[in-house]
Order: sequence, then C-alpha cells, then structure tokens
Amino acid sequence: MFVRYSAQMPADDSPLAARPWLDRRRLVLATLAGALVLLIAAVGLNQWALGHARSETDAEARQSARAHASLLESELQKFRLLPRVLTEFPDVRLALADNSAAASRRLDTELEQLATRTDAAVIYVLDRNGTTIAASNWRAPTSFVGQNYRFRPYYRGAMDQGEAELFALGTVSGRPGLYLARKVAPEGRTLGVIVVKVEFDRLERKWADSSGATLVTDSSGIIIMASEPAWQFRSLDRLSAAARDRLRASRRYGERALAPLGLQPRGGDLRIAGDGGAALYRQASERISLPGTTLHQLQPLAPRRDAANATARVIFLILLILVGAAIVTLLRLVERQAMRHAAHQALEREVAARTQDLRTANAELQQASELQSETDRRYRAAREELAQASRLGSIGQITAGVAHEINQPVAAIRTFAENSLRYLDRGDADKARGNLGTIVDLTARVGAITGELRNFARKKPMPLGPVAVQAALDGTMLLIGDRLRGQGIALDVALGDPGARVHADRVRLEQILVNLLQNAAEALHETPDPRLSIRAHGADPVRIDVCDNGPGVPAELVPQLFTPFVTGRADGLGLGLAIASQIMADFGGRLSLIASPLGGAGFRLELRRA
Repeated sequence: MFVRYSAQMPADDSPLAARPWLDRRRLVLATLAGALVLLIAAVGLNQWALGHARSETDAEARQSARAHASLLESELQKFRLLPRVLTEFPDVRLALADNSAAASRRLDTELEQLATRTDAAVIYVLDRNGTTIAASNWRAPTSFVGQNYRFRPYYRGAMDQGEAELFALGTVSGRPGLYLARKVAPEGRTLGVIVVKVEFDRLERKWADSSGATLVTDSSGIIIMASEPAWQFRSLDRLSAAARDRLRASRRYGERALAPLGLQPRGGDLRIAGDGGAALYRQASERISLPGTTLHQLQPLAPRRDAANATARVIFLILLILVGAAIVTLLRLVERQAMRHAAHQALEREVAARTQDLRTANAELQQASELQSETDRRYRAAREELAQASRLGSIGQITAGVAHEINQPVAAIRTFAENSLRYLDRGDADKARGNLGTIVDLTARVGAITGELRNFARKKPMPLGPVAVQAALDGTMLLIGDRLRGQGIALDVALGDPGARVHADRVRLEQILVNLLQNAAEALHETPDPRLSIRAHGADPVRIDVCDNGPGVPAELVPQLFTPFVTGRADGLGLGLAIASQIMADFGGRLSLIASPLGGAGFRLELRRA
C-alpha cells in the first residue's frame, strides 16, 4: 500500500493571504481614531480651561470686591461718627454762637489737633450763611477760613436734612475727597454746619497693592476712587450733554474732562480700549453705603487662564501618552500577526517539499517491487522504516524551525515589556501624575482668598435683625486673627450655645468686637505670655465677654471710660469705646466693664436674643 501525500500553497485571495492587508487597515483606522480623540480632547480641554479660568477669576473678583468694599466701609464708619460727636463739642457751639475771633482761633487749634489725630484731611465749621469761621487748615495757604460754601450741595443738604455726604473736588485745594456735613442745632436752634473732609489716598494705595484694578463710581458713572490714578474722574460710559452741564453747574468735579474709560465687552469678558485689548478682565461689583455709589473690581483673566491651560496641557499629555501606547501596542500585535503568517507560509512550503521527496521514493520502490517480488517484502519493510525515519526527521526539523521562528517575537515582546517598565521607573508617567497632584492641591486655599470678609463686605449698615454669634466671631477673626497670631497672643474662644442668634447688625457688631480686640492687643504689647478669651454665654440677654491678662484699665479712667475723647493711650483718640457703647445702645443692648478672670481688662456685650 502506497501513501499518497498532497500539499497546496495558499492562494493569493485566501483569508490567510488577505490577513496582512486587514491588519494594516485596522492599524490605520486605529491611528485615525486616536488622532480624532486627541483633536476632540484638545478642543474640549481648551473650552474647559477657558470656562474654569472664568469661574475662578469671577470668584477671585467677588472676594476682592468684598474685601475692598469692607475696607472702604470701615473707613466710612470711622469718619461718619466724627461730625456727630463734634456737633456736641462745646467749643464748636460756642464759636458759632459767640461768632468772635478769639473763639474761632481757639477752635482752629483744636480742629487742627483733632484732624491730625483722626487722619481727616480737613475739619471746618460753617456758620448759618455758609462762611467758614474755623478750620483745621487755618495755617495753610489754602485755608478754608473765610471761604463761603453756601453753593455746595453738602451745605444745603445738612441745613435741610440735618446731615449730608458728597464726594467732590475741593474748590480751594483741588484735591478730591468725601465731605461729611452735619447741622449744629442745639435745642432746635440752627447755628451752622460742621464738615469733615476725608481723602482716600492710603486706601487707594492699598487697593493698588492687590491684584486687579478697583474703582468706585457715583450715580452718574463717574470714577471717584481708583487703584489706577489715571482712571480717576473718568466715566464708565459716555456722558450726555445734559449730565455734563449738571455736573459742571454743581462744580463737583471742577473742569475735569470726564472722558470715558473705554470698557468694552468681549465674549463675556471686558477689555480696556486704551491698553490695546491685550488684557482681559472679569468684573464683580459691590454696593457702597455712599448714596448711588458702586465698587467695581476688574480681575485679570490671564493668571487663571495660564493655570487652567497648564492643567489642560498636562491632561492632554497624559491622554497623548495613553493613545500613543495603545497605537504602539496595536502595532506590535500587527507585527506579531505578520510574523506568524510568514512562519505559517514557510512551514507550508517545507511540507510540500518533503511530500514531493516521499512521492519520488515511493515511485522508485514501486518499480523495484515489480522487478523483485522476493525482495519486495523486505524492501517494503525497509521502505516503511525509512519512511518512518524520514517522517520523524521531518517532524524534528519542522519543530526546530517553528521554535526558532516563535522565539523572535517572544524575545521582542519581552524586550518591549522591559523597556516599558524602565520608562515607568524613569518617572515619565510619575512626573505627569505628580504634576497633576500638585495642581489639584493650589486651588483647594483661594477658596479658603475666602473665607472673605463676608461679614464686613456689606453694602451699608443693614437694618437690625437676627445675627449668628458664631458668624460674627468668624468674621472678626478673619479681620484681626493674623495680628493676634503675629503678636503671639493665645486666644481662647468658647460658645455656650453655638447656634445663638442676637438682635443686631452684623457689620457693626463685628466693628465692636474688632475694636475691643485691637485695644486688648495694644494693652498686651509688654505683657509676657499674652492671653485673650472670648466667651459667649447666657440665654436672654446673650452675653459676650472679651477679657485679657494685660495691665487692666486705670482706676481714674473707669468712671468716664465710655465718654468721648477719654483715653489711656498717648496716641489714642478716645472715640472707640464711646462709639461701641453707642452702637450697643442702638441694638438695645449694653457694653460694660467687668472684672477679667485673666487678671487684666474685661468687657461685656449684652444683647437681646433674636
């Protein structure tokens, strides 16, 4: 029996021959898909970066606006009380009633000293006709003494309504400032008007030290204060001719041109026409207690946009690495498939060649068997043994060839895996991951640039209502906590009822607490191991005790401690405790001196429970 062998080479149109083309097509499609994913990711990350930058900049602008509005409100609150106190000053009433040169000169000196101590620009007194009879700047060439300000709206407002406020340019000095006027009318008899002029140069310089630009506009849109000096007395929008005539008639801003600033919207952002449009800003606004005024904060978008772009670039880099790794992995798979296909074709050719050799040997044996029948059996047996040996030899050669062909892709796979481990050990991915970790950590603190001075960011003193004691204390610590910590003062805060609410105005309640803590900090300058305690207790009234371990209040000051201009400090004005006592009276409460359990001074606020 003769065995017939057959072998066929794969045709060009067989699935085996078509597989390399299919693998290459899959690789091209995968590469195009990866490029499309990267393109979509780039567009999406760019939109995300812009939106995130705007959101972060808006939050920063709101925080800065509230903080700057709080500083301005603090200044206004301090100076608004000064004309009220001065209307009760005996020498003011005497100078207006007596109308003598001696009384006026004596009042000049007193107003000069008071202006120096309070940082007021000018304090002056007008008689019933609007003529200045005494002024703190009586020595200066630009003295107000003898000047008539009957035309000024603040004089008319004070005479008609009892008090008035006006931001304007000085007609004599030419310097801008806020005029606070109050009528002096003891027992209903009008004697004149006391005026305090406040200038905000130091406050504007503080604003200029922070990021962004801060400006305050009046009801006509005129910039009356700005962190950028060149912006002052420019308008946000173009003024009508009627508005210009009205302002010029009041001489409020002198002959200033009041040119428009040129704010232009641009895709939800703002730019200033004068700077070439390179810088984009986000805006936040806060109302100020001055009638018709608004504080605007222009926060540059660029810093947050740069940070968001950096984050987007890191994310895109990671995505690029992942897509690249996927394409390289697919390429390796295609190469391995191609190598397997080549090995399979080589094996088929080897089998065909061996089969042909066996066919030839079989034909020769068949011819020999026809010649010798006797030797046919032996030859057949020998032939069968030879065929068996040949088959075994062929199988051995085939196995060795297959092993050799398979070893190359296995070695390549191992080398690729080891190189990948080395890349990871080298830190490429770790750097990216570390960068991502670092970016996630800076974002989470401006939140905390935030805890803002919300409690001090009110537009104006609000009507009395429920105020959370905890929130008022938190706002106070935001304002003065850094100073206490910098001075090394140990602070102990205890709330008997964390949810306690009192009948008050939060802004003014924080003002009282800040004043008491500032006084305590001043008293503790020379005290070793300085300590402060704030303790809220009681149901109705709610009591808040502020105590220290300083030298305490001198005995001779105790009877008149809450009287204006009474102070134990050489540089003190003596208005802080008087103002605090008056505010507590407005709340329907009381401020009193108590014995400090720490051995120094102690003050108690008694407030109605809300």
